[in-house]
Amino acid sequence: MKRSEINSILADADTFFRKHGVSLPPFAHLSPDALRASDYSHIAQRRLGWDITDYGLSDFERLGLVLFTLRNGTMKELQAGQGMVYAEKLLISRVSQISPMHRHAQKTEDIINRAGGTLMMQVFASTPEGARDLQAPVRLLCDGAVRQVPAGSTLKLLPGESVTLRPGDWHAFWAEGEDCLVGEVSTVNDDQTDNIFDPPLPRFAKIEDNEQPLRLLVSDYPHFLA
Repeated sequence: MKRSEINSILADADTFFRKHGVSLPPFAHLSPDALRASDYSHIAQRRLGWDITDYGLSDFERLGLVLFTLRNGTMKELQAGQGMVYAEKLLISRVSQISPMHRHAQKTEDIINRAGGTLMMQVFASTPEGARDLQAPVRLLCDGAVRQVPAGSTLKLLPGESVTLRPGDWHAFWAEGEDCLVGEVSTVNDDQTDNIFDPPLPRFAKIEDNEQPLRLLVSDYPHFLA
C-alpha cells in the first residue's frame, strides 16, 4: 500500500468513528514525532493504535480492514493468569470488503456489530490438525445462546449482536448494506504470530512511503520507534 492511501484511509476512519459517536483516546491523534516521546513507550510495547492492512494483496477495497487497538495485555501476563489478560479493538468493516478466512491459535474473541449495516461472517470448525473442516458443524456462542450451524454457514449479525470465537474457529467477515463499526473484546492479542490464514497471507501490509505518515501504524513501530 502507498503511504498516501493509508493517510487517506486514516482520515476517513476518524470521520467514520466520529459519525458513530466514538471518541478515540488521545494517543490516536499523536503525530509520529510526538509518539517517539518516552512517555508513550507503553503504546509501542503493547502495539496499541492504528492498524490498516490489505493482507499484502494490494487490493484494499476488496480485501482489507481498518483496526484500532485500544488496550492490550502481554503474553507474559496471560500466561501468569493475572494483570492485563485482555485486549480491546475497534474495526471498520466496509461493504463487500472481506477480512479473509483465518483462525487464531491462542486468542478467544467476541466480535460485536456496534453500528452500521449487517456484519456477515462465514465460519468453519477446525480439523484435529488445525485445517478448515469442510464437513463438521460449528458450535458457537452468540449473545449467550449456543448455536450449532453447518460448516461454511454465514452468520448475519445485526447492530448489537455478537459472536464468540474460540481458538480454532475459522472465520471471514464483511459488511452488507452499509459499513459496520465492529468491536472486538478478547484475550491478549498477538497479531504478529497468532493469525493463521487459508490460503496463507501476510497479516500486515507492505508499505511504500511515497509521503510522510499522518499517523504511525502498529506495524511501523519497530522501524520508527526503534
